[in-house]
Amino acid sequence: MPAPSTPMRLSKGSEMDASLPAVPARRGWPRASWILLAFAAATLLLALAGLALGPVRLGPGEVLSALAGQGDPRAEAIVGGIRAPRVALAAAVGAGLALSGTALQGVLRNPLADPGLIGVTAGGALGAVGAIVLGGTLAATLPAPLRPWLLPIAAFLGAGAATAFVFSLARRGGGIHAATLILAGVAVNAIAGAVIGLMIYASTDTQLRDLTFWTMGGLGGANWQVAGIATACIAVALVGLIRLARALDLLQLGERAAWTSGLEVERVKRAAGLWSALAVGAGTAVAGPIGFIGLVAPHLARLCVGHGHRLLAPAAALLGAALLLAADLAVRLVVPPAEPPVGLATALIGGPFFLWLLLARIRRDA
Repeated sequence: MPAPSTPMRLSKGSEMDASLPAVPARRGWPRASWILLAFAAATLLLALAGLALGPVRLGPGEVLSALAGQGDPRAEAIVGGIRAPRVALAAAVGAGLALSGTALQGVLRNPLADPGLIGVTAGGALGAVGAIVLGGTLAATLPAPLRPWLLPIAAFLGAGAATAFVFSLARRGGGIHAATLILAGVAVNAIAGAVIGLMIYASTDTQLRDLTFWTMGGLGGANWQVAGIATACIAVALVGLIRLARALDLLQLGERAAWTSGLEVERVKRAAGLWSALAVGAGTAVAGPIGFIGLVAPHLARLCVGHGHRLLAPAAALLGAALLLAADLAVRLVVPPAEPPVGLATALIGGPFFLWLLLARIRRDA
């Protein structure tokens, strides 16, 4: 079968260009810019609320003084030592999960794709649990500078292995079969859950308590070291995923059409899987398995800015950060000073949302 011909490239002012209607190139940009600005403002306001609200409530002036290092010692300890790293971690993890979901949905051309549904989160959780249970033995074999990175490295390797497995299993005829991918994700989730259960059974009492709360997802253990490591890993992944925006737009035309346009389809798939695994692995390592952010945020962003990934990627990242900040704030305020796991809050949001998407898809296909 002959290879598809190289697409004809048209220069400005060609006859074919002249036959097309003149449409302003940036017609939608002002509205989209305002929407992105609104998302950024909402994220900032939620971050400030996360710094001010809690069992001990602080006024806006006290928060700003504490951030500037000019407040009273109690406020500085609360804001700088407890709430600020937690807010930073929530924003980074939310943005990483949302943008990973956006990339996976773009690569698979399936709106139901999500890091949790296809097993990426479960793989990261398995790697992280292994590092927690076997951490003493593993840490002894590593150089001292690498020991703080053991947990995110283990989670990244677990998420990367799960991603590679489900993508390879779902490959058919040179493409990725979406239904097979989701079924493979279900299998990975089940296997990872069983192995995690065995590790929890073999853990010590101290490890058991830590793992019980960690598997529900939470940000209570945030400190500047944890937040700094996770944010650094997620920031690298976010840059890599945002750079794939044009490639993801081309993939919406179909893999063959994208290939004839000059896109290296398999390289883009590998890059999206790698960066998604890094973002999800780093987030899972420090916050536990938090579900549905990668499903809800991209859909809400599409409703606001459309399907073009150049705008969709930053919009989804901001919405993901805002959603996790809001969920964390809600669990801190619902029954203070107790803190239900934030993973429960995101599941309560994401579960009904997923059912709504599924029912809408069934009605559309009927």
